[in-house]
Amino acid sequence: MSECITAGSEVTLHFSLSLADGQVIDSTRSRPEAPVLVVGDGQLLPGFEEVLLGLCAGDRRSIILPPESAFGAWNADNLQRFDLARFVDLPTTAGTVVSFTDQSRSELPGVVRAVIGDEVEVDFNHPLAGREVVFEVDILRVRAPDSQAVQWQEKA
Repeated sequence: MSECITAGSEVTLHFSLSLADGQVIDSTRSRPEAPVLVVGDGQLLPGFEEVLLGLCAGDRRSIILPPESAFGAWNADNLQRFDLARFVDLPTTAGTVVSFTDQSRSELPGVVRAVIGDEVEVDFNHPLAGREVVFEVDILRVRAPDSQAVQWQEKA
């Protein structure tokens, strides 16, 4: 009997993310080796991990995730305007990704939406915020959270 996924399971899988129109956002299927992750370690967003729970080796699922379970709802508070003078050495063409440093010195990317008068409007939402995504997953192997690989050591 094959193991099924619970919190803490080590899972070998292939997955793909796409938009409703079929545009592929990300896929592991062309990689030479399938990725391995531990459910709950933060490698996948919680909404994606929820889909995995209860699946077993050999299972395949395709599910449409609403924005709230994927990359979040689009938030108008993440749309900000900056003085155009701050962009002396940065492009202000709509669609350009610009990077800012926040107070904790973390890099924060944003997308220029428009130049309005002497201000630049920048969107700090995730590019896929507010979008449904199709999550397709193939479970190749599951190892229970409490199982450990056996290490054989020969006595000298």
